[in-house]
Amino acid sequence: MQRVDAPEILDSEDCPAEDIAATLQTLDRINRWFGGVSTTQGMVERVSSATGVKHLSLLEAAAGSGKSPENVSKKVTRRGIRLEITLLDRLRSHLPARADGISSAPLFRPRSVAGNALMLPFGDGTFDLVSCNLFAHHLNEQEIVQFARESLRVSRLALLINDLVRHPLHLGLVYAAYPIMSSRVAWLDGLTSVRRAYVPREICSFVRSACPRARVEITRNFLFRMGVIVWKPAGSAS
Repeated sequence: MQRVDAPEILDSEDCPAEDIAATLQTLDRINRWFGGVSTTQGMVERVSSATGVKHLSLLEAAAGSGKSPENVSKKVTRRGIRLEITLLDRLRSHLPARADGISSAPLFRPRSVAGNALMLPFGDGTFDLVSCNLFAHHLNEQEIVQFARESLRVSRLALLINDLVRHPLHLGLVYAAYPIMSSRVAWLDGLTSVRRAYVPREICSFVRSACPRARVEITRNFLFRMGVIVWKPAGSAS
């Protein structure tokens, strides 16, 4: 299945507010039910286990409503891991209106920042981790390389990429899901997302171009999800 790149409706600045809200709610359910939350949870726990660090600062790029990192935070808290989260999205309308009021979890008090994930507005080594969920497939090869470089620059430990795997069966499943999708925009964007998604070997090649010394770990997860950990090389500034 060849990759077909095309714009998604949610990315448009002309997308109506009601469609944005409905689509973000649908994406939250997809992440909870179909491997999105569990994939990032597994990567966070892997980093914590490998480093022995139980309190991690995390920048969530293209965070949208912030529900996915909120749910990850709840899951890993039960494993004794605390996440201090910052949400970043290029459109402030995608971010929660009050970053300190979107969760009932006492340890989940993120701040939100509107900014460009390809030119992160943070200093070197600001966060332990940079994470993204359903963002990489929105980028072309050069943009993924730039995002990986920027993410490794502002992180101290690793970049975590959680994304779809392009596959014809995956596309068929999205077509079949139309009757249960509460947002038509989310369904249409879902079809586009699978067509423009990457496969693990492609992502691995891109991130190695960004940082040849980086160690890359890739797992395939539930329902055509991949988890990619790009470890920041010791002594590296980028």
